[in-house]
Amino acid sequence: MSKPIVAVVGRPNVGKSTLFNGLAGQQISIVKDTPGVTRDRIYADVTWLDKAFTLIDTGGIEPDSSDVILSQMREQAQIAIDTADVIIFMTDVRQGLVDSDAKVADMLRRSHKPIVLVVNKVDNFEKQMPDVYEFYNLGIGEPMPISAISKLGLGDMLDEVTKWFPEDKEAQEDDDRPKIAIVGKPNVGKSSIVNKLFGENRVIVSDIAGTTRDAIDTTINYNGQDYVFIDTAGLRRKSKIKEELERYSIIRTVSAVERADIVIVVIDANEGVTEQDAKIAGIAHERGKGIIIAVNKWDAIEKDDKTIYQFTNKIKETLSFIPYAEILFISAKTGQRLNKIYELIDAIVESQNMRIPTGVLNEILTEAVSMQQPPSDKGKRLRIYYMTQVSVKPPTFVMFINDKNLTHFSYTRYIENKIREAFGFRGTAIHFINRERKGKEL
Repeated sequence: MSKPIVAVVGRPNVGKSTLFNGLAGQQISIVKDTPGVTRDRIYADVTWLDKAFTLIDTGGIEPDSSDVILSQMREQAQIAIDTADVIIFMTDVRQGLVDSDAKVADMLRRSHKPIVLVVNKVDNFEKQMPDVYEFYNLGIGEPMPISAISKLGLGDMLDEVTKWFPEDKEAQEDDDRPKIAIVGKPNVGKSSIVNKLFGENRVIVSDIAGTTRDAIDTTINYNGQDYVFIDTAGLRRKSKIKEELERYSIIRTVSAVERADIVIVVIDANEGVTEQDAKIAGIAHERGKGIIIAVNKWDAIEKDDKTIYQFTNKIKETLSFIPYAEILFISAKTGQRLNKIYELIDAIVESQNMRIPTGVLNEILTEAVSMQQPPSDKGKRLRIYYMTQVSVKPPTFVMFINDKNLTHFSYTRYIENKIREAFGFRGTAIHFINRERKGKEL
């Protein structure tokens, strides 16, 4: 399920980055008194009580500035506004209500998004409340006093923010159409793949890296089944980012991956698999999604009988943390093997929703333990009493053991491999949870 997105917007130097860092729990954004320091947008996962959301820190908005950097920051902030489910509009009690605040408020009002008006730098609520009331004149609701640096009033502010989150997502939950996010570096052919599958130019295609700045959902019907494809902005290494807006694509990608069941990581056959491809795949892996590695532009490669074998080995070597990923060699230009995508999606969806009876699962576990003993430390051996599957998408298993300190990644991977040998689980991550329990040996 996708997390709500909350954007912190406002004029430069009102304390947005200080608030962001306080809520994120770490120093992520640079905090300086110089307006315009936060030029790129940073995101962080934040939890308040039982609500989890993605927080975006933006550059300050100067509505009338002709400065190139400030105008870029204004455009970034506009995209953040378009993306957000809830907007925190931050103002500064010390500077008071200024014309720029009113202009930013007009911009936010046009978004038709829930807006929480926050007045920062209120260090003494009793003395400064008359100054806070001045912000009622913006006409976008009740101003909430906070001090980001002293962490005063943040609880009330977060209560107000989270009350705008959807109480449930029944519509999303009831929608059983497979959702596929297409991710990858800029200009690897993500939009071209969607266009070819859809049969028309649904998404703008350009040779300029970063043309697709927004995630776009496209529903495609194939053999009577609907598939929802989420085309995302491309990712690239920070050292290569020249246009400020491209930094924003990471937020779109994370959001799209969270909404998706399956992630297609598109790799350029001419470039080969890169470290950046690994980082992109890592986002999907960490969130337990099904993964397809699509090697695009395969028609442009000179091949012999060993080319696919060598390329596959290189992918498996670089992406060794996702040995379960399906690999497909395609050409968006010619349509080569594109329809194979649907076959893989169907297989992965089946794997993601597979449930293994506890009895059968423990037969596999017993056999695995007898073939290779669990690790031991200082004479004490790990005991695995039994295992049960607790959820799907991704398939998640709880192993009841005697001591968590005796567990080792390599043995968990061994158990995972045995389960995959027995049941397949094509293209999907498998999660394991260890629970300590005093009991009899298996």
